[in-house]
Amino acid sequence: MDRLDELLTAADPLLGRVDQVLSEIGAPGGHDVWRELRRVRLLPGDAARAVAGLRPTAILDAAPELRADARAYADLADALPLASGWTGEASEAYEKARRSAAEHLNGGPDSLGHRMAATADLADSLTAWMLRIRADLAAVLTEVMPSIEAIVLITGDQLPSDQAAAAAAIGSRLLRVVADGYDEAEDLLTGSAELQTPLLV
Repeated sequence: MDRLDELLTAADPLLGRVDQVLSEIGAPGGHDVWRELRRVRLLPGDAARAVAGLRPTAILDAAPELRADARAYADLADALPLASGWTGEASEAYEKARRSAAEHLNGGPDSLGHRMAATADLADSLTAWMLRIRADLAAVLTEVMPSIEAIVLITGDQLPSDQAAAAAAIGSRLLRVVADGYDEAEDLLTGSAELQTPLLV
């Protein structure tokens, strides 16, 4: 359990109120929250819970295993015996097959070893991203929970327009950190597009 998990339990009533007000009353026209809602396509509470559902530990252990597999492919490629001591067409055919197998195992960007290493790099990057977005969201929750806007929403005895403005102010801050974080994740996945291309056997 990290800071976000701790805060989310305490913030749940506020997040529920933000979502309720935005759904039932709306937000002031032209407010930034409308742009952030279009970016995320979730209400602030739902977006916060989606981030809280990210579990870095689920992939944290994957990277070392993938790197070990990459080393194993490299070792296997190096261990393929040369066609020493024999000559002729059979020797040439074997050597051609040996080089092809070695290259497939660990010879370039499309080799199994390279793919494993690149996948491990992606796992490390995604783990760091999850930790970062969770920490960023926790920081925003720490700031908005004791805010005047939060008091307006929790007490619920203000004018609907005041409640809408308060919900929009909190919602836009929460949604912005989620939207920016998910843009970063999309960039990470776009940068690893080659991993989505099947290997030719």
